[in-house]
Amino acid sequence: MDMAQRREFIRTELILGRTGMEKLRESTVAVFGIGGVGSHCAEALARSGVGRLILIDNDDVSVTNINRQCVAYHSTVGMKKTKVMEGIIREICPDTQTMTFETFILTDNIQEIFLAAGRVDYIVDAIDTVTAKLALAQYAGEAGIPLISSMGTGNKLHPELFRIADISETSVCPLCRVMRKELKSRGIQRLKVLFSTEKPVEPEPELEEQLIREEISENSSRRSVPGSIAFVPPAAGLLIAGEVVRELASARGN
Repeated sequence: MDMAQRREFIRTELILGRTGMEKLRESTVAVFGIGGVGSHCAEALARSGVGRLILIDNDDVSVTNINRQCVAYHSTVGMKKTKVMEGIIREICPDTQTMTFETFILTDNIQEIFLAAGRVDYIVDAIDTVTAKLALAQYAGEAGIPLISSMGTGNKLHPELFRIADISETSVCPLCRVMRKELKSRGIQRLKVLFSTEKPVEPEPELEEQLIREEISENSSRRSVPGSIAFVPPAAGLLIAGEVVRELASARGN
């Protein structure tokens, strides 16, 4: 059955129309990072009728992910996030094509991932590390692929303060400040981002120190542990998905 005609998407078609649904069905979106933001974004893209999703993440589900990630349940702890996400997508719509990459994002392997993935119409950056974000922004710019990058969602309590704008128009967000400087040094002038105008909440000092010690024992690269809550990263993922769906449903073929 044509995905645009599936009953799962009939309510979406009422809003986007048959042409919009066909454009989504023909589109491929790559989601880098299947965490609190990326997992909910990927789910929303699947539920919106995007025809092909590329999922990139090297992490296993951890019990500490349960408070905010749609891939995280006690039954999935220890499993690859990409594989859990792929299973969720198949439950939503068996016709959705998926491809997974279980790898960390490095400057050296981004081109390899895209060569293996084939055509990509939109990139979602839901990665945690600045180095990977910069490498992905540079690649997307050179390849001419639209990209939206999630800035910091940790230590936040107000999802209603999320905004989508060019990075040059951002304020308050500490990650945006770092990214603006690094992008400028690389000659990258524009980057669409989701960011928050909320000042970060100060974590409980004693608990934060304890968590950092625990995280470092499991991951030598971890030097901080941001707080998170169930209704903030998912909201960011849904906002990003909305931006992607609106652009794909209206742009391709026009």
